Amino acid sequence: MSLPKNVKSAIQRFKLLSATDRVLVGVSGGPDSVALLRVLHELRDDLRITLEVAHLQHGIRGDEAKEDAGFVADLADKLGVPFHLKDINLPEMKSDAGKGNLEALARAERYRFFAAVAQEREITKVATAHTRDDQAETVLMWFLRGAGLKGSSGMAPLHRLAVGAGDSETSLTVIRPLLEVSKAEVLEYLADQSQAYRSDRTNQDPGLLRNWLRVKLLPMIESRFDPRVPPRLAQQAEIFRDENALLDDLARKSHAAMLEAGAISRAALIAQPKALQRRILRLWIEQARGNLRGLELVHIEDILRLIEHGPSQGRLSIPGGWEFVREYQSLKLGKRSSTRSVCYEYPLEIGKILEIPEAKLELHSERLLAPLKELPNNLMEAVFDLAEVNRSVSVRNFRRGDRFQPLGLAGHKKIKDLFIEKRVPLTIRSRWPLVISGNQIVWIPGYGRSAAGLVSEKTTAVLKLKVRPI
Repeated sequence: MSLPKNVKSAIQRFKLLSATDRVLVGVSGGPDSVALLRVLHELRDDLRITLEVAHLQHGIRGDEAKEDAGFVADLADKLGVPFHLKDINLPEMKSDAGKGNLEALARAERYRFFAAVAQEREITKVATAHTRDDQAETVLMWFLRGAGLKGSSGMAPLHRLAVGAGDSETSLTVIRPLLEVSKAEVLEYLADQSQAYRSDRTNQDPGLLRNWLRVKLLPMIESRFDPRVPPRLAQQAEIFRDENALLDDLARKSHAAMLEAGAISRAALIAQPKALQRRILRLWIEQARGNLRGLELVHIEDILRLIEHGPSQGRLSIPGGWEFVREYQSLKLGKRSSTRSVCYEYPLEIGKILEIPEAKLELHSERLLAPLKELPNNLMEAVFDLAEVNRSVSVRNFRRGDRFQPLGLAGHKKIKDLFIEKRVPLTIRSRWPLVISGNQIVWIPGYGRSAAGLVSEKTTAVLKLKVRPI
């Protein structure tokens, strides 16, 4: 089967292109990208697509790189395809960045360029020339890095890529029509077409990991084990992608079922198999942050240790300014909290709504005549003999050493101990309102009240308090 037929078969099998798609082909001038452009140009009428070409000149190889750009421009002109060129100085950009590797920076700049052209020209797909040999290198590289099932899945024929960050982030649909084609097939096709191409000498430098895999390790494995190792690795990647997609779908469904009000039940999560626990956490973090940049296996394992064996209340920082929080049986994600302490105190004016922004609550108060028709039936409401609490009433947050006399007990109890018994999360304790009469704590909304100011038969006027979320 010829290369165009193989490519067309892959396009149909993986649904890479639709009629009327506008496709930007990334062409470096090397054999793979030149073959990709020639094949798509040959199939363009049959597929009913239009093509454009993009070339990024990295500024690494001096005159050779400029000749590459000229070669690609001439080829695009010969085929009657619009050509887009961008020149950058990658070594200088690397120096300014001060970190990261040149290969990763080159990739980021290349896709940023593709995204800009795609947006300007209303391009729907970006085609890159990764072959089956590239796939084998990728699978082997990620396997050696311990990347797990996802990394061993290699590159997908169709991939939606987020480019940029924040408000400037855009989505790019990348297709890889040559992913089931070998390098040998590419070279044979170019020879049959008498089509020239450029050779990049840096691709043979074994100092780069991918090049070392290509020129050193894979040939050794093929000669010692089996020449069909690359196609076998590529086939394995496809199997892993299918299995990875299944596990991701299970993780999404499990995550959706256990998520309530932005939190996850600890019991629900640890009831899942470990493999799903990891995926659910990654999915949850990705949805909260918008990406998984900087997140590694060590972060997920640290979170799992906190969930399983850590303190009942604990937190862990994760990359991107976020933190994972365990509050007893509730698991939460959020922006890393400020260490600034909270301290507030507000006087109560009966009849006026008192907003307590620190706790995201408001306190409603009213004066009623006794006797009452009914008493409060939940701890978010309380009534007091107005004559007993008619001294200055205020609302403030918890202070170290605070105590109160719980209703029904003779002695006093530390507020801290009450919070621990009621499993009040640490993030709530410091901001939760306490109602004070004189110098006594008379009510902790939702958690308890004191014996002070009880309504009795002698009561003539009642102070009714009710706490509601703002």
